[in-house]
Amino acid sequence: MGNTRTRHTRINRWISTAMLLAGISAAGMASAETLRFAHVYETSEPYHKWAVWAGDQIEKRTDGRYTVEVYPASSLGKEADINEGLSLGTIDLIFTGNQFAGRSYGPIGIAGAPYMFRDFDHWKAYAHSDLFKEIAKGYQDATGNVPLALNYYGKRHTTSNKPINTPADMKGLKIRVPNAPMYMMFPEAVGANPTPIAFSEVYLALQQGVVDAQENPLPTIKAKKFYEVQDYINLTGHITDSLLTIAGGPFWNRLSDEDKTIFRDVYQEAGEHITQDVRQSEAELVSWFEDQGVTVNKVDTKPFREAVMPYHNGDAATWDQETYDRLQALGQ
Repeated sequence: MGNTRTRHTRINRWISTAMLLAGISAAGMASAETLRFAHVYETSEPYHKWAVWAGDQIEKRTDGRYTVEVYPASSLGKEADINEGLSLGTIDLIFTGNQFAGRSYGPIGIAGAPYMFRDFDHWKAYAHSDLFKEIAKGYQDATGNVPLALNYYGKRHTTSNKPINTPADMKGLKIRVPNAPMYMMFPEAVGANPTPIAFSEVYLALQQGVVDAQENPLPTIKAKKFYEVQDYINLTGHITDSLLTIAGGPFWNRLSDEDKTIFRDVYQEAGEHITQDVRQSEAELVSWFEDQGVTVNKVDTKPFREAVMPYHNGDAATWDQETYDRLQALGQ
């Protein structure tokens, strides 16, 4: 009996020593947690690349307490599904459009409205403003979920099988838009017919003629190969768009203050990298598309902007006049 106890003690000491030599403690093994990060974008896009980078950084900076598995290309569901997963605790982190977040808290959708920003610098001023921090806090109070960063997504342009030069050219055009109300403001303002279709189904819908057109930034048009089934890329630049990185409340509330700082820092750094990559891509892609034989149609956006502006504070607005005025005053 004594020999058996001694033998067990030696074995336990040997296991503990081996774990310590490997840099692993029993407590560390018990507390390691794998988080699920979901998004709807392709693995070739900067959003996925920097989400993977951020996961590696989280693991390093938390000494392995957290690892992050990234699920791209709608593998955990459509945009509405992954937003719902945050609150259910089935998904821990996501990229999502302001317009989808706006379903839960209206004011955050303002950043996704057409011609809301004058240019990239205006958007950047908003991304780093007290106004954005206040709106993000309002979203957190309303949902329990926490916006960590705002990532540039690019200027959204309209692809079609005919040239679009004026708002009149869009009258009756059946155009695919994401399934969130704010995306419908631009087509409705110019007399088009907005048709919500899930992101993963757009290529087939264009190929089969279910819709005549769609709208997305140049990097997305390339990544999703929409240019293969559309003849024209019309540079309407109607939304200076961005993605929010959002942490789910059930996960966030388990973090220590120290770890919350790590997560926020890492995803804000990732956001800066995403913004740089998308900006560079936008600068290079016009000539790339032309090399593929696609007509890139440079558009005078002024008449389109004038058609949309009356809608900014109309019935579809989910923000108040003060928020709108504060946003418009940024960067002036």
